[in-house]
Amino acid sequence: MVLISIFSSFSWWFIIPIALLILALRDILQNRHTIQHNYPVVGHIRYMLEKIGPELRQYIVANNREELPFNRGERAWVYASSKKENNLQGFGSDQDFSAVGYIFIKHAMLGHKLSANHPNEKDPSAVPCSKTIGEYHKRKRPYKPYSVVNISGMSYGSLSAKAIESLNKGALKFGCYHNTGEGSLSPYHKYGADVVVNIGTAYFGVRDDDGNFSMEKLIKMTSENQFIRALELKLSQGAKPGKGGMLPAAKITKEISEIRHIPMGKDALSPAFHSEFSTIPEMVNFIESMANKTGLPVGIKSAVGKLEMWEELAQYMVKTGKGPDFITIDGGEGGTGAAPHAFADHVSLPFNYGFTRVYKIFQKYELTDKIVFIGSGKLGFPEKAMMAFAMGCDLINVAREAMMSIGCIQAQVCHTNRCPAGVATSSPWLQGGIDPALKSERFYNYVKTLNKEILEITHACGYEHPSQMTMQDVDMVMGDNNKTQSLATTFGYNKTKVPFESVEQLLQSPHLGGGKARA
Repeated sequence: MVLISIFSSFSWWFIIPIALLILALRDILQNRHTIQHNYPVVGHIRYMLEKIGPELRQYIVANNREELPFNRGERAWVYASSKKENNLQGFGSDQDFSAVGYIFIKHAMLGHKLSANHPNEKDPSAVPCSKTIGEYHKRKRPYKPYSVVNISGMSYGSLSAKAIESLNKGALKFGCYHNTGEGSLSPYHKYGADVVVNIGTAYFGVRDDDGNFSMEKLIKMTSENQFIRALELKLSQGAKPGKGGMLPAAKITKEISEIRHIPMGKDALSPAFHSEFSTIPEMVNFIESMANKTGLPVGIKSAVGKLEMWEELAQYMVKTGKGPDFITIDGGEGGTGAAPHAFADHVSLPFNYGFTRVYKIFQKYELTDKIVFIGSGKLGFPEKAMMAFAMGCDLINVAREAMMSIGCIQAQVCHTNRCPAGVATSSPWLQGGIDPALKSERFYNYVKTLNKEILEITHACGYEHPSQMTMQDVDMVMGDNNKTQSLATTFGYNKTKVPFESVEQLLQSPHLGGGKARA
């Protein structure tokens, strides 16, 4: 009996380490769960805590609507949508309907009923842009995005190779475009999705040895990669307007160095300003030069602060008939990479205020029908997207929501190269748990669900396409005795009516993007 007891005790002490070792090997060899791959055995604790997270927060820490920049409810919706799990909610809303800024979308008593042969009966997520980018300025290659929801500018370097690959493959499957971010075109953007090349102040990918812009390199890039559908000239971004991008030296690999044409072992700091222009006329001439040389539509991306130069740009466009084909307004609440605290928190206007102020300027000069307006800044949810469309956006770009769909857990260590989910790091080990085949499917599921729910709300409001939404269709809580008022009253304008015939007519456009997604 004594021997049996000793053996039994010994066997348990022997079996436990062996079991843990087997579990660790299993975690390392699998690639379905990035956290478990990167942190064998210990990684299981995160999923265990996530399971009981709502209960812990409900009784001990915080509720589902308190966390920032994205609260638990928002993140849970993205995660569930990306995994094709139940993203519904039961027992009513847990929102504070009297909170300042809360929005109400006004549905119609009798919504829009689709005909039996309507394209959305076959594909309930097909919603192309109502406008064609570059059509007004008669560019050689106009572009109508297949999806009203697309991937915002996130650079390879800021995001990992496998994250970029996952997003591009998911974008190809659904048909949305993929913005490169100012880090330029990388091999991981070349899986076939439509691409918008972002050109920042450092001219990464299209610069000479001295860091100056090279038109020859841009022409070569666009001619060799026909999936590039537009160019976006970045003036500033929501997280750090007026400062330029920053890529810490720790995240710069030999490949990134070669793609961007930058040295190793040194922080890549983009200049605060462009060297190719310093005035509005010079900027417009630069835009026209790129458009003429490449045949592509060219737009600008900017956060919003002072409005004098926006006014000057609108005046110059009226005077010359030239200018950007699209304008991307990035809200001050945006930001996927590294940014100084003060810039991230206090410089530039939030999306609601920034976009509406710029839109009103271009509306005053009767230019809103000639430009495609793109919004970004936490708009990757159905209700926020609908608000943006009502304000005058033709498209929305999503960044952090796209990151969450492929595994981002909002660890907020993007600037350290230690992203635990492998999404925002150049570490081969940390990104080793990302399976692009799986993660691309998850981004596809997310963007498909978002488009589908945008259309469902559109139909509930009595419209066929979200471009038909008006400023009168959305109310906002003002906080004074629970007072609510329309967006038109809140921001002081009604958006310009967007010409629209039918979704079927949009899908038949010769300039429609989406590539193989519609094959």
